[in-house]
Amino acid sequence: MEKVPTRLNVAPVPPDEIFALNGAFFADTHPQKVSLGVGVYRTDDGKPWPLPAVEKAEKQLAEENDLMRHEYTAIEGDVPFLKIARDLMFGFEGKASEEAAKARIASVQTVAGTGANHLGALFLAHHMKPRNVWLSNPSWANHMTIWELAGVPRKTYPYYHAATRSFDFDGMMSTLENDAEEGDVVLLHACAHNPTGLDPNKEQWIAIADLCERKKLFPFFDSAYQGFASGSLEEDAWAVRYFFDNKPDMEMCVAQSFSKNMGLYGQRTGAFHYITNRSATSIRDVVVNNLCHLIRGEFSMGPRIGCTIVKKIMSSEELTADWHNDLQVMSSRIKSMREALYNELVRLKTPGTWEHIVEQNGMFSYTGLTPKQVYALKDKYHVYLLKSGRASISGLSQKNVAYVALAIDDVVRNVL
Repeated sequence: MEKVPTRLNVAPVPPDEIFALNGAFFADTHPQKVSLGVGVYRTDDGKPWPLPAVEKAEKQLAEENDLMRHEYTAIEGDVPFLKIARDLMFGFEGKASEEAAKARIASVQTVAGTGANHLGALFLAHHMKPRNVWLSNPSWANHMTIWELAGVPRKTYPYYHAATRSFDFDGMMSTLENDAEEGDVVLLHACAHNPTGLDPNKEQWIAIADLCERKKLFPFFDSAYQGFASGSLEEDAWAVRYFFDNKPDMEMCVAQSFSKNMGLYGQRTGAFHYITNRSATSIRDVVVNNLCHLIRGEFSMGPRIGCTIVKKIMSSEELTADWHNDLQVMSSRIKSMREALYNELVRLKTPGTWEHIVEQNGMFSYTGLTPKQVYALKDKYHVYLLKSGRASISGLSQKNVAYVALAIDDVVRNVL
């Protein structure tokens, strides 16, 4: 058969490491296999955990049998949901200037946190045209892809100090001070930095905010773990709220996800918030209008079911209290697994220092293991984590943590 030439100019794209690793894990038949790759919450039995508050909300919604439950929403999304998401992120309770503060925020619904990051990148690329976006080194791998597709040149600032396994605050500040230009975007993880689990402290966040204001940089917050990281919605939103409350003449934006904190991974529930400066609130509706233009041409409107669950929970004092308890359950289990792994490594006298495991925060730990050690863990012990050494702590349990520690101890001692 004669070959028909194609008009396409395509080359293979490397597979996504996380999903490829997850596929290899599911194909593995070893009885002691352990998945420390994908960032999803698991119970101590290694099972998914639909949040009890979410299950109650789903039951109530099913009983209500709303005939509109599968209908279209508005292009900007479900408006009551957007108000809930905004208030959860920025925390207006008891503030005298609440209405003036809310007037600064243009909000739209997105296809989860990834969609919020993408929409924000696309909007800024079209309407602000930044020379560069600055990403932490390392960062969530999808940040690089999102900004590449938006056509904005990517640069990185130091974030992880490998020798001490700590946050490289001095390196970050020095690089942004010396190399970032007015109008550049700086992507910041609001809490539970992915992949390192290392966050600035409050004094450092204040210094970062001052630098962004002085150099006229544009902060872009990615908030994927509010409430999940510490168990406190307020604590995990502290950085975002500090920038918003204390730098009213600085514009910024926030990508918000409900995947982790409500366990709505597959429902793709998120929001994007653009914050004007306090003298430019008149453009808020125009910002929403332009965001809707991008949304209409791409996915028309956000998914309905996830945001309906969020509304049901947040409009009920009982369900909200249940959800706060669910956050405590998840964050507490993650912290206990960090301590259990650390204690096992100390008991085994595993070479090196391991305090960083308990000092880090949120779902992930940057373990310090080398790619060769990571491959050895998979090949010899069927323990799966990213080649960077990033481990999803949620994959640990009382049943497997000793096994994982023994495996780490072996590869640290024997694989250089």
